[in-house]
Amino acid sequence: MYNLILMASRPDDWTHEQFITWWRGEHADQTYGLPGLRRWLHTDVQGAFEERSEGWDGVSILSFDDKAALDAALASEEWAAAVKHVGRMRGSRIAVTGEEMVMVG
Repeated sequence: MYNLILMASRPDDWTHEQFITWWRGEHADQTYGLPGLRRWLHTDVQGAFEERSEGWDGVSILSFDDKAALDAALASEEWAAAVKHVGRMRGSRIAVTGEEMVMVG
């Protein structure tokens, strides 16, 4: 699997619960249709191990067969619609990609 991993924090004027509800509901509806999407894991961040890790609300891992499939999804109308839906939300985000390796099965 080749993954797009997104870590995000909410806008200052949203609660954590409001942000997770939006991400797993209204925004998820924009994401389900991504071409080639094989799996989507989402974690509701409820704590941090250390101070420098604080401030994040959720993590999504969107999985595709390979990099070409991810690239096709990122070039799709569905991706453009999902990005447009986020709009000027004002939250923070980190986005990385890479090949998955199962370490414990």
